[in-house]
Amino acid sequence: MASLKLSGVGKVYLSGETALYDVNLEADDREFIVVVGNGKCGKSSLLKVIAGLEETSAGEVYINGKNMAEVEPKNRDVAMVFKQDTLYPSLNVYDNMAFGLRLRKAPQALIDQRVKSAAAILGLTDLLYRKPKVLNSAARQRVAIGRAMVREPKLYLLDEPLAGVDDELRRDMLNVIINVQARMNGTFIYATKNLSEALTIGTRLVILKNGFVQQIDSPANLYDYPANTYVAFFIGSPTINYLQNAKIVKEDNDYFAEFTGGMLPVAENIKARFTAIDEYVQSGKPIIIGIRPEDIKTSAEGRLKATLGKTEADGETTYAECDLAGQSLIVTYEAGYQKGEEAALAVDLSRLYIFDGESRLTLLSRDGGYVQTGKKDADFVPLPYPEEQEKIEKLKPKKGEGGPKKKLR
Repeated sequence: MASLKLSGVGKVYLSGETALYDVNLEADDREFIVVVGNGKCGKSSLLKVIAGLEETSAGEVYINGKNMAEVEPKNRDVAMVFKQDTLYPSLNVYDNMAFGLRLRKAPQALIDQRVKSAAAILGLTDLLYRKPKVLNSAARQRVAIGRAMVREPKLYLLDEPLAGVDDELRRDMLNVIINVQARMNGTFIYATKNLSEALTIGTRLVILKNGFVQQIDSPANLYDYPANTYVAFFIGSPTINYLQNAKIVKEDNDYFAEFTGGMLPVAENIKARFTAIDEYVQSGKPIIIGIRPEDIKTSAEGRLKATLGKTEADGETTYAECDLAGQSLIVTYEAGYQKGEEAALAVDLSRLYIFDGESRLTLLSRDGGYVQTGKKDADFVPLPYPEEQEKIEKLKPKKGEGGPKKKLR
């Protein structure tokens, strides 16, 4: 059994750089959680804090209910796979995989059984007595994963293990990792900046930006019920379209989203989820309308008019760039219009996303389509955008100011 809990975890480096801010996460036994975000979002720092390779500046890490504050990395029963090649060049594959068990003075019979079993799962049996220098990058990474497997730890921490691997090898390695996770009893925490990887293997994703958690949920919930504009933009390819500086207006008993270049009716299912809709009508507060490219297409029946730009095929779907009164949109292209022509655009009104124009938080509550995960993390609400920016500015290292003295509040 292996569980992980992070409570208010923060990390400030000696330089004063804040890598993590108030991270809260609970992972159950045998979960596969993926931490995903762009460069310098805090992914690697988070895994190192869990492993004990970095001390926390705030908060606590619990493994199986035990506070790890005074527990050395070697005693946390955690195995970490790095993105860099960390194999011992002087040792063959067998000895590299056996290294951790030998340090723990495991019996040779146990070492032999575990190494050969892991090698069979990872397709390394024929490579056991070769040195790392003769292996390709994918094989070396399989050895690194095997070295973690043979220890049978409570937690497997994988820090961008497929960075730099080409697409074909990436697919093969993802299948290997999925197979390993299905066979082992531990909990997996996997960090990557590759969204495709994250969506392929993660049962839940932790979306990080600048060290701040944005949302924690299943891939499907993140796509359909994003907490803010960042999550909606991050989850999806091509990325979501935004119509800025829009507002909600009411005519008779009907509600409309009005923006430069057009107006769209607010569908009944969206209105039911928009609990503060009358407040936005009365105040005129700005909103941001989100429309995914798959939910807007060129059509003779379209409500909006835009100038068609270039088209590009992505698999079986063709997308087109359009200009809507100076706002750029990516839409699903269906034949009938040429580049430079005015095209009509039809929108699936039941699929609109609506965010507050200032906080950038969603204004739509969850409905019956939301699939409960049973995790408290799913109810986390990220900071409003201005407040997050204020904290980032406040936490920026100042000349001559040391990181560890800085409070993460």
